[in-house]
Amino acid sequence: MLILILFLVVGGFMVYLAQDNLSLVTMHLGTYVFADVPLFYVIIGSLLAGLCLAYFVYLINSIFTALTMRGKDHKIKETKSEIVDLTKRIHQLEIQNEKLKNNSTVPENVDENAL
Repeated sequence: MLILILFLVVGGFMVYLAQDNLSLVTMHLGTYVFADVPLFYVIIGSLLAGLCLAYFVYLINSIFTALTMRGKDHKIKETKSEIVDLTKRIHQLEIQNEKLKNNSTVPENVDENAL
């Protein structure tokens, strides 16, 4: 529904431009010359070209942002993996510390998957 309202507003704006800007102009694009083009075509064309250019810049910015976020997500995963490994190592050292405190000489099975 919102898109329909937006189309109506934009269509009304284009009709208003078409009514007030019927004069014919000559466009020079490099070596090309377009004669007797209605002014509202030039206005609407430049508006559409500006919107396309803005969308292109937005798309490039979005791609760079996505790549940056992907790199940061990868770094977060690496850091979480490192935290898990360090937590396992701390647990193993705590077990070893308790063995040394109790002067236990009987080797126990070490669970490598334990936290």
